[in-house]
Amino acid sequence: MLTPCDQPPYIRGVCAGRVRDAGITDAGNMGAAMAPAAADTIARYLSATRTRPADYDAIVTGDLGIVGSRLLMQLMEHNGYDLRPVHRDCGIMMFDNKAQDTHAGGSGCGCSASIICGYFLPRLQSGEYQNVLYAATGALLSPMLCQQGESIPGICHVVHLSHTFGREREI
Repeated sequence: MLTPCDQPPYIRGVCAGRVRDAGITDAGNMGAAMAPAAADTIARYLSATRTRPADYDAIVTGDLGIVGSRLLMQLMEHNGYDLRPVHRDCGIMMFDNKAQDTHAGGSGCGCSASIICGYFLPRLQSGEYQNVLYAATGALLSPMLCQQGESIPGICHVVHLSHTFGREREI
């Protein structure tokens, strides 16, 4: 439930995702399954708001991991957007891949909640960050379908979080 609040962070906009299916059947490759949905929703939000990646301090994905993040960069470049300077992925931020051997990423919702609440929200509250675009990624994973060789669709919803309320700072 959303309620009025007199202190940041504020929700400036949202974009509901659409299910995207890239035909990924490997349950160990969730990042690749979710990246097309993330690219679709982020591109639609940027287009609808007439903003560009540089208008945000960070564009944060839930847990695409290393593989999915690389794919997201390729898909976004195909759409005319370069996310590399501002993209952050919660799964990558949560773990040290070299020291912990995380392979492609972390554990989706756990990484996402921890990093958004523990890292990004305090920076928005303090004013260190002004605008963060949070792309919550998810895989519509069914173990039974995977066992039958079916693909794993993905979805992504975007929330624009801001330090300012209203139109004080147009982006």
